[in-house]
Amino acid sequence: MRFRSALLNLLAFLSITQAGTLVAHAATAPDFQREIRPILSNNCFHCHGPDQDERKGGKDSSGGLRLDTEEGARAALDDGFSIVPGDPEKSAVIQRIVTEDRDDLMPPKKTGKKLTAREVDLLKRWIASGAKYAQHWSYEKPKRHPVPEISDAGYQLPITWGNPIDAFLFQRLEREHLTPAPEADRATLLRRVSLDLTGLPPTLEEADTFLADTAPDAYERLVDRLLASPAYGEHWGRMWLDLARYADSAGYADDPPRIIWAYRDYVINAFNRNLPFDQFTIEQLAGDLLPNPAEEQLIATAFHRNTMTNNEGGTQDEEFRNAAIVDRTNTTMAVWMGTSYACAQCHTHKYDPITQHEYYKLFAFLNNTADADKKD
Repeated sequence: MRFRSALLNLLAFLSITQAGTLVAHAATAPDFQREIRPILSNNCFHCHGPDQDERKGGKDSSGGLRLDTEEGARAALDDGFSIVPGDPEKSAVIQRIVTEDRDDLMPPKKTGKKLTAREVDLLKRWIASGAKYAQHWSYEKPKRHPVPEISDAGYQLPITWGNPIDAFLFQRLEREHLTPAPEADRATLLRRVSLDLTGLPPTLEEADTFLADTAPDAYERLVDRLLASPAYGEHWGRMWLDLARYADSAGYADDPPRIIWAYRDYVINAFNRNLPFDQFTIEQLAGDLLPNPAEEQLIATAFHRNTMTNNEGGTQDEEFRNAAIVDRTNTTMAVWMGTSYACAQCHTHKYDPITQHEYYKLFAFLNNTADADKKD
């Protein structure tokens, strides 16, 4: 996968995923992620969630009733089953939420929490519809949704639908009874795409050239010229450098200078030559382990040299080396997996399917380094 195609595919995927989620939200059955999980998380997970030490109730071998997993929610209780798909009235969860018996009421009175009538209704409707659980969309395998058929009938403006994403956007606009905005004029399009791809406004010469070009493919050739500009890598490389926590200083104490500009140039050049993303990944995480690595592949491994360092007198090298491994663990998952991970450093994650044990398995993998917290 290359940078440009990856960027377009990501935008398409996010738009299509959102469109699919919105359809589910509009259906009769409540959407688990948007409407049900927040209710369970805010009111139930403290005692019936992933933390085994805090878990209460239930007969299962994990030490208590779990409502954060589908399997746990189907478990038997002393007074029946916690959730009976299709039958909210027989589900102990609903019975305990609506009871007037203070000893049986959930959440317990002492917590100060109480479900609203709307939240109770959502839970009942969810159970009646089958009590389907779902992972966050980022943990689901992407599915290609069929592109909706669209028509400009009834609209008093010319509509050019040149991209499948437009169809999903128009589908939402129709549902909201909104009218698409007119297409921007060419000068506005030029300014927008120039800022998007290079971070710079077009020059007067560039504007005159584009506005005078009346060929059907004028816009496509404009985009090609911008992608070929060195400013493209400088602009979009900056986005990656932010993820890589790049800095020209050390971060701690008096924040002394750090000489690491060669890594910055590596990233800019990678964007400008459209380096395949898989190779971009390998070089940054393990460029030194490649057979006969080139100098730039060794430079690429500075991705994990961007951790803060502390050379103040009296500091303990091993303490800050360990802090660097924690940073590398969290950053690797945040950048490449797009998920929060740092919480699992201290406890099994409340929202993501990540355990503290899994956190330290990755920590151990990255802890095979001989570096210390030295100035060089």
